[in-house]
Amino acid sequence: MITAGVDIGSTASKAVILQNSQILGSVIGPSSTNPAKTAAAIYEQALSQAGISPDRVRFVVGTGYGRAQVSFAHTNISELSCHGRGAHYYLPSVRTVLDIGGQDTKAICIDRDGNLLDFAMNDKCAAGTGRFLEMMVRTLDVPLADLSRLHFEPGESCMIGNMCSVFAESEVINLVNEGAPLPGIVKGLHQSLASRVVALAKRVGVEPEIVVTGGVAKNAGVVDAVAKKLGMNLARFPEGVDPQIIGALGAALIAQDQAKKSSQP
Repeated sequence: MITAGVDIGSTASKAVILQNSQILGSVIGPSSTNPAKTAAAIYEQALSQAGISPDRVRFVVGTGYGRAQVSFAHTNISELSCHGRGAHYYLPSVRTVLDIGGQDTKAICIDRDGNLLDFAMNDKCAAGTGRFLEMMVRTLDVPLADLSRLHFEPGESCMIGNMCSVFAESEVINLVNEGAPLPGIVKGLHQSLASRVVALAKRVGVEPEIVVTGGVAKNAGVVDAVAKKLGMNLARFPEGVDPQIIGALGAALIAQDQAKKSSQP
């Protein structure tokens, strides 16, 4: 049985093709101002990677911000449920999922089967999201990809007290003008973001094990800062697994469940 999940996020779109719970293809690409066109393109790329024609796909689930625009999906499901299910696929012992995306952050509690129990969401402010870091790297004039490396360079962290992205940016500008070391500023930014993420997690209750998903999870510095704020080690996906596809994977797994139900007499 072949199923698919298509996750149209605010800044990135993802698609996963599954056959009997095994990943045949997975693709990540930029989102656009035309989510329907983005969904069709990313799905086509994933099918091509998997070597599968569309007529062989039994069920498709759309998720993410643009899930309603995935016109070829049989149904759409909240990304909250999809991230929980996708994380459970790789890490069955995980009970808390912290999804740090481009424009929002979610703390998700799941049960032993990966089903959603509770959640809290930050979608009113850029602080605590990938957008926050994108704003700050423009101010620092460094590539986004360099943040993780800078985080682990020697030196003390700079204090960045403002939770608001606009005021935090002013603090960063002041630190630069004062000659503060770049690694210290980056550590401070990561700690500021981690504070928002952990505060969100505590609203729903932090239950081990914990894992971070979403594009920001690729930044090892942020993951390190979140772990230290929580005072515990975080679970990690197996080597080679991209944490940004977890929502699309969960959607494909839910599609598999739906397909099995529909085939029952």
